[in-house]
Amino acid sequence: MTWMPDATVAHLRRVADWPDLPGDRLEVVEPIGQGGMGTVYRARDRALDREVALKVLRVELSSPEWASRLEREARILARLEHPGVVPVHEVGTLADGRIYYLMKLVRGQRLDEFARTVSLSEALRAILRVCDTVGFAHAHGVVHRDLKPSNIMIGAFGEVLVLDWGIARVAGVGEDAVALDLPQGRREDTAPGTVLGTPGFMPPEQAVGAIHLVDERTDIFALGAILKAVVSAVPGGDSPPRPLVAIWERAMAAQPAARYPTVRELSAELTRFLDGVPVQAYREPFLERIARVYGKYQTPILLVFAYLVMRLLFLVLRGL
Repeated sequence: MTWMPDATVAHLRRVADWPDLPGDRLEVVEPIGQGGMGTVYRARDRALDREVALKVLRVELSSPEWASRLEREARILARLEHPGVVPVHEVGTLADGRIYYLMKLVRGQRLDEFARTVSLSEALRAILRVCDTVGFAHAHGVVHRDLKPSNIMIGAFGEVLVLDWGIARVAGVGEDAVALDLPQGRREDTAPGTVLGTPGFMPPEQAVGAIHLVDERTDIFALGAILKAVVSAVPGGDSPPRPLVAIWERAMAAQPAARYPTVRELSAELTRFLDGVPVQAYREPFLERIARVYGKYQTPILLVFAYLVMRLLFLVLRGL
């Protein structure tokens, strides 16, 4: 048996993966990323003279089940018309039978990279934008199930985009939710006992494959884990404010019933923190309350104090 060098094997794999698109409208330029089931390429749309992103199912995953998953992801993205979701332009099949879809090319930083370069308030406002997108998906019956900092992109102009909806769970047909209309016989969801997700960002019920317990609170756990990771990444994040710790601890509670029931309530807590008012998850000691009020109203408090001092001096001098 002849063994090939690793570099040769890697080259052959890239050649096998390289998409052979029908027609000559699209020119594939280079691979720019790889997810759990697909490779993303930068491509050029010659007809419209613009760059796009092309996501193609990997060769080793060329089975009906994985093809169904990538097609589901494209359909979910197409139905969730929101500024925080990448627009999909088309979905199709390559000559070798692999599913692909075209989408907007996103340029920017991952959330964890972004957090290392900004203030705490800027990082929290980015998380609020993520919550807005996830809340929109929940309102349309979609649970992401794989939220993590590496799946969130901050665009060059401040756009906040939630990526990689490949293992999203969709409410069943017949409910007021997204209907995927997949060809008959294809599986729509994960079988019970199957564990999909990222350790550290998935709750206990997802980690043990309890699919029947996966709902919006699954994403809320992940949002709490993202909050913890992002706050730790910002400069000076090694001593996070106690109210923020209380917020992510409630979001990451082991029991789903103990978490925030909706993304909107988690967003409201973060907004309270940013506005300098008490958060519901944290019982504030008296001295911390005084410090918080002083920090929020420092300028008017100092002005009133200066006025009182000047008034007192005036009265003292007048009495001499």
